[in-house]
Amino acid sequence: MAIQRSDRWIRVALLVFLSILAVLVLIPFYWMFVNSLKAQGDFYSATSTLFPANPTLANYKELLTDTHYGLWIGNSFLISLLVVLIGLFICAASGFAFAAYDFKFRSLIFWTVLGTVAIPDIVTIIPVFNIMVKLGLIDSYASLVLPFAVSMFGIFLVKQFVETSFPMELLESARIDGLSEYGIFFRVVLPLIRPGLAVLGIFLWMSSWSSYFWPLIMIRSEVKMTLPLGLATLYANPWDLKYGVLMAGNVLATVPIILLYLLAQRQFIEGLTGGAVKG
Repeated sequence: MAIQRSDRWIRVALLVFLSILAVLVLIPFYWMFVNSLKAQGDFYSATSTLFPANPTLANYKELLTDTHYGLWIGNSFLISLLVVLIGLFICAASGFAFAAYDFKFRSLIFWTVLGTVAIPDIVTIIPVFNIMVKLGLIDSYASLVLPFAVSMFGIFLVKQFVETSFPMELLESARIDGLSEYGIFFRVVLPLIRPGLAVLGIFLWMSSWSSYFWPLIMIRSEVKMTLPLGLATLYANPWDLKYGVLMAGNVLATVPIILLYLLAQRQFIEGLTGGAVKG
């Protein structure tokens, strides 16, 4: 009985701790949303409130009508979608090959690939930039898609997921049934590793969607700017900063990430826990 009471108090304490943590995490989002509903003059008020006295949607209207916000978010959506599609295919094929096939220098190649994860991104900027210049991809969508689509971490993630969660006996059964290696990959492997791909897809989307420094280097024309880069242009005039418009842009920028997680929540959780126990 004493043990049950102890477990109950531990669960209560854990619930209280997680609730406090959730509130702390949500405070910045609440602050951002509240400020997006304030008029410009309210930012200079001597008193602050938890909610604006006169909420307005004028900031959202100005954002959508007086800026290229629709173009920026469209560019970000297109680029992130291409990164996810191409990245999932490359990482799934490479990770599965490392996990399921025995070929010459497999270990050497894999550890070389894994070792590149330890290299900071700032070190590779100049070499990758030179490659983009030689390929003539500066100020193009391809320059924003290709570097993010090839994810060394993604290859490692898929390999580990396949090794811990994929029954290798299915490969021999599929070969006996007459499936080609391509058929095995597309019809057997991909459906079974879907939870792991969901996790990888979210990581790829977030890294591309929130990227600022790389698009800043690659993009020259305003019509090809991504969302983070476009929002940064609203800081161009330090004497006329429209905080409400900036907050409105940030609120709308977080909506796709939230929707993506909600839609893939089940697969995301399965992907994080599916490879925890082998069997």
